[in-house]
Amino acid sequence: MSDNARLALVTGATGYIGGQVAQELLRRGWRVRLLSRSAEKVRSLPWGDAVVAEGRSAGPGEAEVVEGNASEAADVSRALQDVDVAWYLLHSMGDSENFVAEEVEMAETFASAARDAHVQRIVYLGGLHPDDEPVSELSDHLRSRVEVGRALMDSGVPTAALQTGVVIGDESSSFVMIRHLAERLPGAVAPHWVRNRIQPIAVADVVHYLVGAADLPADVNRTFDVGGPEAIEYADMLDQYARAVGKGRRFMLTAPVTTAGLAAYWIGLGTPISSKLARPLIGSLQHDTVMHERDLDDYIGAPEGGHTSFADAVRAAVKDIDVNRWRRVFLSTSAAVALTAVVGTVASAPDSRWYEKLRKPAFQPPAWVFPVVWTALYADIAAIGSLSIADLGEQKRTREQKAYIAALGVNLALNAGWSVLFFHRKQLTAASVESVLLAASSTDLVRRSAKVSPEKGVVLSPYAGWTAFASVLSTTIRAMNPRR
Repeated sequence: MSDNARLALVTGATGYIGGQVAQELLRRGWRVRLLSRSAEKVRSLPWGDAVVAEGRSAGPGEAEVVEGNASEAADVSRALQDVDVAWYLLHSMGDSENFVAEEVEMAETFASAARDAHVQRIVYLGGLHPDDEPVSELSDHLRSRVEVGRALMDSGVPTAALQTGVVIGDESSSFVMIRHLAERLPGAVAPHWVRNRIQPIAVADVVHYLVGAADLPADVNRTFDVGGPEAIEYADMLDQYARAVGKGRRFMLTAPVTTAGLAAYWIGLGTPISSKLARPLIGSLQHDTVMHERDLDDYIGAPEGGHTSFADAVRAAVKDIDVNRWRRVFLSTSAAVALTAVVGTVASAPDSRWYEKLRKPAFQPPAWVFPVVWTALYADIAAIGSLSIADLGEQKRTREQKAYIAALGVNLALNAGWSVLFFHRKQLTAASVESVLLAASSTDLVRRSAKVSPEKGVVLSPYAGWTAFASVLSTTIRAMNPRR
């Protein structure tokens, strides 16, 4: 490695793509500088041992950190000092009213500082979008990527604004969403835009293009489309993912309306992706995002071995991932809930003479209501319990996962125990106490589910409401039958 190795500035290095680019530059012997709000966070990354001690400049194959904010001109100028090539890999996924203007302003700050520092090139990663559609008609997040690219290209610093669609990689948010939808759902009814065509790309191919763009001729200042070898309908991506990892086929039916907000809520409920993050991801899916040219290949060549197919990209992305976690969690949780339901059903005797003779309050529902409600609630518990446990596992929140499993176990034991105490043992006082404990446990379970995602807490909340009502009913029956 030469002591004259070029100096790179990588922004967004604590993000997925930025981290991949930084690691590849290090492998190629660049001196790498990282702009980050937290040097400690950078050093905590799996490749953080490449970061040199504070106060020492990075040598070839090493990285240094400049702590600062990309929206502050002084911090950006300090980070760009003596830099040869800068990678602008920032996209906040914000949802403020002035989101697009804020993104463009931050890019203009960066571009101005790069020009003043005589940076030779800026490399940016934006998004594929329809060429025949006005930018104003794009989703805010796709529009921001387009306008940020323009701001950088207008800076006077030669810029390569790469435009890509869904990135297939283990920590790509778009891929995580695809993976969990495909693993957890045999099919779905979705808005019509799931039939839009997407050109996904393997993360290794994206990194090839991003790093290779550093060596473009100095007079090249333009956008480049990058993508995999095939354009696929989003709905078919779910099916192709399932087949690539050895699961059954997935079906997708389309509704005649666009419901991005409802889809984001559904994703927040059914996957580890928050609905806040899902909204911009969904926004970019409401257009065809396919390539219109492959000009970058003419400059730097295609990735070694050619463009990675979708199936190969998926298999590479999941090679260190447990793709059967959901199935195991769902089966085990459902079995526990089903056992609870069986015990409660066997122990209950609502048609017994003893129960018929009990005095009951006027607000007690008709007998047919109970099996209907409890069947729905058991299904609710199984679904939300499984989703919460699986998501905590995916997010490596092991302590919370163990606590959730314990809380669910206690709840199910209280649930089944009430029927045994009330109907089998005829212990009205003990059953009343246990009903209160069950209501408290159910409320706690809702709270724990809401910490995984607010949507899960909302969907499980009828269980807490019903057990609270049941505790009132049980204690009232106890009060009305003091001698029993």
